[in-house]
This record gives sequence, C-alpha cells and structure tokens, in this order.
Amino acid sequence: MLTPLIVFLALIGANVIISVYLERKISAFMQDRLGPMEVGKWGLLQLIADLMKLFQKEDIVPDQADKKLFRFAPKLIFMSIFAGFAVLPVASTLQGSAAPTGVYFILAIVSLDILGILMAGWASFNKYSLLGAMRSVAQIVSYEVPLGLSVLCVVVISQTLDMQEISFQQSLFASETNYLFGIKALGIDVSGVGGILTWNIFRNPFLLIVYVIFFISTLAECNRAPFDLPEAESELIAGYHTEYSGFRWAFIFLAEYGIMLLVSIMGAVLFLGSWSSPLPNIGSLKLGLWTTGVPGTWPSYLWGAFWLFGKAYLAMFIMMWVRWTLPRFRMDQLMYLCWKVLTPILLILLLISTFWRILMVY
Repeated sequence: MLTPLIVFLALIGANVIISVYLERKISAFMQDRLGPMEVGKWGLLQLIADLMKLFQKEDIVPDQADKKLFRFAPKLIFMSIFAGFAVLPVASTLQGSAAPTGVYFILAIVSLDILGILMAGWASFNKYSLLGAMRSVAQIVSYEVPLGLSVLCVVVISQTLDMQEISFQQSLFASETNYLFGIKALGIDVSGVGGILTWNIFRNPFLLIVYVIFFISTLAECNRAPFDLPEAESELIAGYHTEYSGFRWAFIFLAEYGIMLLVSIMGAVLFLGSWSSPLPNIGSLKLGLWTTGVPGTWPSYLWGAFWLFGKAYLAMFIMMWVRWTLPRFRMDQLMYLCWKVLTPILLILLLISTFWRILMVY
C-alpha cells in the first residue's frame, strides 16, 4: 500500500500549484481578463517563477518579535492542517490511517491552526498582525460550532465516525443493513444500484441543506472571501502574516490551499459519496465495477482518487467563484450569520436527523 499512498500524497503536495493556477485563471475569467500568460504556455510556469522568487527572498524576523514563536507559527499551521489528510480514504481499499474516529480527529487537529495563527499575529509585534489574529480566532472558533453541528448530522445518520465506513455506506458495496434509510422509507429500493442515489444528501433530504451550511462554514474556516476578515488587505495589509516573507510566508500560503482541499475532500466524504462513482451499477455488482475498478488494484485506486478529487476540486472551484463574486462581510454581519442564522438552523436539522434515524430503524 505504500506506493499508491506516496503517489496521492505527492498529489496533495502539488495541490498548491494546481490551486494557485486555477485561482488566477478563474479570477481572470470572472473579471474578463487573461490572467498569467507570459511565463510558459498559457502562463503554466508562472507559479514556478513565483516559487523561485520566494525561495530567494530574505527571511526577515522583526527585531522586537518573539523570534522563537515567530519562526514556529508557520510550522504549526502547516502541520495541523496537513495532519488531517492522514485519515482520509482515497479508494475502497486505500486509506492512510483507518482510525475509527477519523471525523473527530480531523475536527480536532485542524483546530490547532488557530493556535498557529494567534501565535503568528502576537509574536510579530505588529498591531495589524495582532488584529488579524484576533479576528481569525473569533471567526474560526465561532464557525466551528455550525461546522461541528453539520458534521454531527451526518454522524447521527451514519452511526459512525469512521471516514471509510461513511464512504462505504454511500457506495455500490453498501449492505442492506445500512443502506438508504431515506429512499427506502419512500418505498424505493435501490439496493446494489449505487451511484448518486446512495449519497448522503439523498439518503436524508435535509442533509442537502446541511451540506450548504457546511460549505459556508468551511469558507470561514479557510478565511476565504466573503469571510476573509483576518487577511483583509484593505484594512490590515495582510493580517496575521503581515511580517512574514520568503519561505515562511510560503508555508502559510501552502497551508491555506491545503485546508481548502482538506475541507473539500471532507465534504465529499461526508455528503457526496466519497470515492464512489455517481454513475449507477448496470445490472450487477460485477458490471458496476467498471465505474470503480476491482478493489485492491491500481484501477480501483485511480478511479477512487478521480471521483474523490473531482468532487473536491468542484467544491474548491465554487470557493474561488464565491471569492471573486461576493463582497466582504463586516464583523457584525459575520457573527450574526453564525450565531443567529446558521447555528439555530443546524440545531433544528440535527433534531430532524435524529428523529429520521430513529424512525428508519424502528
């Protein structure tokens, strides 16, 4: 299993190259311009040039900064985010760590990046950095409430914290005992069919609303517009990472796109069928394997990665679309949306999900 895992870890590492190029081109398309075009064909080498520039930049540490914390903060942000990829399933027989509490692990480990952000802002000895860090703590801690409640809705329906088990429940291989409570309640039996009908957003129709709220919460977790108050250039220069340059700034930049991919994959696993194909099984399980590959083989790994990363990059595309479309919220608007809109709605949806599960069992 080591070789395929190394391949997909390399893909996760190269995510920043793919994401930055996509963001530049998508933002250019949204604003009716070309984006990078000069360095390489269609500007494909622009990011390589930017990375070379970053590696050659001087690593500056402010004189009055807390130097140890200042240097450690980008590493903590980077480690806390990329540790979350350890429990994500890639295919039916390929997963880094088969932790039975994978969902809880991701929510817990990603929360540590708040400490890194606060550490970076406070250690910089810069009022703009400190304001950005405090905004980030207030925002991320607040939006972890609706994020956690949205994940809890799925856990209540699935009755497990295991990411791979949640994936299997939405796949072609789902068993009769854990299969499609919602659709079967309507008198429609699609056992063994697989495809898009097995996804959680169809198992319980309310989970589609939950996924929308989950997506909004992940925008806040990633500091993406319209929730980019911690990095508001027009107000805070660059926010908590104002004083960072060169390779340390690149670490923070890499982590930002890393968490975008992480939460997008997490959303795909919890709501959108994970590594399973949206295409239905044709007549039998054997025929249906043409959309998944035989478990334990390279075609299976590649098919699983194709569907999983395809769904994740679709979510990332929408994140980028939103960033270049909507204006930034004010701080009061951001908190109002979290505490007075999203959280009450999710509490109601969690109650509905609980009764839905009880009714389907009994």
